[in-house]
Amino acid sequence: MKRIVILGSTGSIGVSSLSVISALGEDYRVLAITGNNNTELFLKQIHEFKPKYAALYSEESYNKIKDQVPAHTKLLAPGIESLVYLSITPEADLIINGLVGAVGFIPLIAAIKAGKTIALANKEPIVMAGRAIMDECRRWNATIIPVDSEPSAVFQSLENVDSHSYYKAEPQIASILLTASGGPFFKYDGDLSKVTAEQALAHPRWKMGKKITIDSATLMNKGFETIEIMHLFALPLEKVKIVIHPQSIVHSAVEYVDGSIIAELSNPDMRLPIQYAITYPKRMPNPAKRLSIMEMSKLEFSEPDLNKFPCLCLALDAAKKGGSFPAVLNAADEVAVSAFLEGKILFTDIPKIVAGVLAKHTSQHKPLTLSAAALVDEWAREEAVDLLNSKRYKKVKI
Repeated sequence: MKRIVILGSTGSIGVSSLSVISALGEDYRVLAITGNNNTELFLKQIHEFKPKYAALYSEESYNKIKDQVPAHTKLLAPGIESLVYLSITPEADLIINGLVGAVGFIPLIAAIKAGKTIALANKEPIVMAGRAIMDECRRWNATIIPVDSEPSAVFQSLENVDSHSYYKAEPQIASILLTASGGPFFKYDGDLSKVTAEQALAHPRWKMGKKITIDSATLMNKGFETIEIMHLFALPLEKVKIVIHPQSIVHSAVEYVDGSIIAELSNPDMRLPIQYAITYPKRMPNPAKRLSIMEMSKLEFSEPDLNKFPCLCLALDAAKKGGSFPAVLNAADEVAVSAFLEGKILFTDIPKIVAGVLAKHTSQHKPLTLSAAALVDEWAREEAVDLLNSKRYKKVKI
């Protein structure tokens, strides 16, 4: 039996993970779940899956449901400490980190130091301090299995390579072809400064959480994935090539030095990469709709438009500079996206805030340590909030 902890069970990754586990059967058991504000769904999950442990990050949410949790589940105290406890418990065989943003940083590091296998959908910690995190994985013999469809596709296309020895595979790899749907504005001809949050959240292929959906609309998410893939698979920036692929059938590919290209193809359904991370190294039947090659009329591929999507350009520049710049990029983007979703700024103001914070930063950390990453993250958030409140972002040119 594989006992599984799901960090962020009420989010899109968590809900899909529970769906997969339910279909897999009795050999896979939910040991613990964690949530934040969606207490109604959280209680339903407790009743349905009967985890041994449950935890809420929010104290307000904890107080709201603490008297409603059934006896078969122990509700832990609210806060980050309980997420850490569940990330390191010896009872767990797999930690699914489906948290959103930098909040997943501390639980991830804790799980790594406990030598855990982590199914990682929370890419922000890797963006913040990827090199240091992968060094810690090697030190503590921990394993990270990527959950996002594109990094998972790369992982599957490198299936014969030991995850602790990716650096040995690098000379064999000509490039990683990292695909992107292009989001809702790939063919948009209107004024992007006038688009609403509702329009930006209407992703043409994937149903995801709000933060990652907005990042997909700006293509910032593809910049984050570029940084993530560089660190997960020990590759230089120049070997990661972003390709716009609106059909989202080819989820990414590895081009080898002999000219061979190995790709992972499937219908766009997060249950597939999630299940692969859960059952790895085995493959098992999945309820997702199967891809029929005979039904594929046309697959399109093109280069991204960096002028139309400046967030991607900012991300690639931060990846090139390295050090603490990716941590600044991530923190500033979280503040900017939150402000857009709250109606405080325009869609086109997101890159302005990110660019403004990046312009004020001078990296002094090469390589970046975990503690330095946390400090840089805090600084960048404060700078982004100041830029937002003072309206100085309006003068930033990108």
